[in-house]
Amino acid sequence: MLKKIFRGKTETYVENHGLMGNADDYHVYHMRLVDYLVGFALGFALGFVVMMVFFRIFTVSAIVGIICGIPAIRFYQKYRKEKRQRDLLIEFRDLLEALTTSYSSGKNTMEAFAESYQDLLSLYGEKSDIVNETRIIIAGMTNNIIIEDLLKDFADRCGLDDVESFATTFESGLRQGGDIKQVVWDSRKIINDKIEIEMEIKTMLTEKENELNIMMVMPIIIMIALSGIGSMSAVANTTFTVIVKIVAIGLFVAAYMMGRKIVNIRI
Repeated sequence: MLKKIFRGKTETYVENHGLMGNADDYHVYHMRLVDYLVGFALGFALGFVVMMVFFRIFTVSAIVGIICGIPAIRFYQKYRKEKRQRDLLIEFRDLLEALTTSYSSGKNTMEAFAESYQDLLSLYGEKSDIVNETRIIIAGMTNNIIIEDLLKDFADRCGLDDVESFATTFESGLRQGGDIKQVVWDSRKIINDKIEIEMEIKTMLTEKENELNIMMVMPIIIMIALSGIGSMSAVANTTFTVIVKIVAIGLFVAAYMMGRKIVNIRI
């Protein structure tokens, strides 16, 4: 269960497990034990290293590391959820490509999805999300659930605008007797173009991201250098230096968060 704030009230988010109750809700990422450990370890390591470099007090550094590790679990969960959705979009593009090939060879919808399932199975493996979703769609059609409802259900659960757009276009094409092969091809081309544009943008922003990461590492390097040359006035924990260090850390964290928002461009 997730909780959402809506107009000052807390509401419980109920997961959508699909029309047959055996599907995943991609709006939610269920953490495994290893995910909790990785998220906590990343946050702890960051907090501990920064505090040790700046203040050189093991107990305080360990406490701050624990404090940083707890919210880091939630950030790691968000990262894993978004990564899963990004991977699903790429896999969905390959599903559309396989469907286009099947429709071009004269297959009907049921046969096209069955043939595409075999292609995806060899490409991604049995445990991949898109193979599981294709299996659910085939099982749904076998149980007399119309393909439009199955695709709409998939779109609702995955949270991807491109999948929702495809489901709507596919439904309209069936109802109006349109060329389904062309609908699938056009959707695949749009998604492919979008992915390529995002990759180009990411390539262009790689240099800026590297500069941002270097900027965040520089204070640690400077403190280590000052300690190495014996500049005790800078690393000593007097009232004044402690205040300056805390303010500096806060400024760098705020600058990093702003920088991440600037370079995090999506279409």
